[in-house]
Amino acid sequence: MKRTLPALLALTFSLLACARTGATPAPSADSIRTLTFGGIERSYIVHIPSVYDGSHAVPLVLDFHGGGGNAETQIRTSNFESLADEKGFIVVYPNGNGRLGDRLLTWNGGTCCGYAVANQIDDVGFVRALIADLQTIVKVDPKRIYATGLSNGGIFSYRLACDASDLFAAIGPVSGTLNYARCNPKEPLSVIDFHGTTDEHVPYDGGVGDKSLAGVPFVSVKDSIDFWLKFDQCPLTPKTESFADVQHDAYSNCANGTAVELYTIVGGGHAWPGGNGPAWPGGDQPTQTISATKIMWDFFAAHPKP
Repeated sequence: MKRTLPALLALTFSLLACARTGATPAPSADSIRTLTFGGIERSYIVHIPSVYDGSHAVPLVLDFHGGGGNAETQIRTSNFESLADEKGFIVVYPNGNGRLGDRLLTWNGGTCCGYAVANQIDDVGFVRALIADLQTIVKVDPKRIYATGLSNGGIFSYRLACDASDLFAAIGPVSGTLNYARCNPKEPLSVIDFHGTTDEHVPYDGGVGDKSLAGVPFVSVKDSIDFWLKFDQCPLTPKTESFADVQHDAYSNCANGTAVELYTIVGGGHAWPGGNGPAWPGGDQPTQTISATKIMWDFFAAHPKP
């Protein structure tokens, strides 16, 4: 789906005009919304499925871009919109924060990344405000709210699981790990993780990535998964299957009907499996053996809040 800056600006001005007059904007298939939180103007792009008629509440997926990206780059990377139309869920692409307008945006995932961490941006609070804002124009099923993201966006989805487990039913980090020492969830939630073994930005085994711009040591995939296995009270032995360049470990029968799954891309880099090429020019090519988007949605749909 092609978008132009003038079109998005026109939508923004239209929404702002409605806000000033007190009118509620009618939902459209794609729009950009703005809100002020913590004294900062924030924005997000929302895609409402073509089948949505407002008669009942529907699931919501929040999809967070990687560090240095923005909502538009994540739309191209994950390609959730066609699936949202098919399955009938809303997908939202929030914009992070930075000092250069809509460029080089980041999320405060704990120790990573960039501007958002250096300035201790309250991105968790922003997400809560975003969901509240979205609920003024559409009906969201409170038991089926999910978060995903790539790299810094995946890292941030882990933080949301820590600080907003009351809101989210499940998360699906891609090429991101749990880098938040104060993780203290209130409720069990499901986790599905995708990560390449040769990721040089957020290393599979942890540490500082050879190509990382953040320059901080990352927690390993194993330690990230182990945290949730313990918290969700999962059995320690997974059901494992391997095919092509993928190993899939599934832990089921966890607390409150939750589950934890890990898709390891053997030889895979820093990329969204099944994505439309690298997330940025010169980035790693994603495997096409699986589609993280489709697998993730099936997992989300199977794991609402109890």
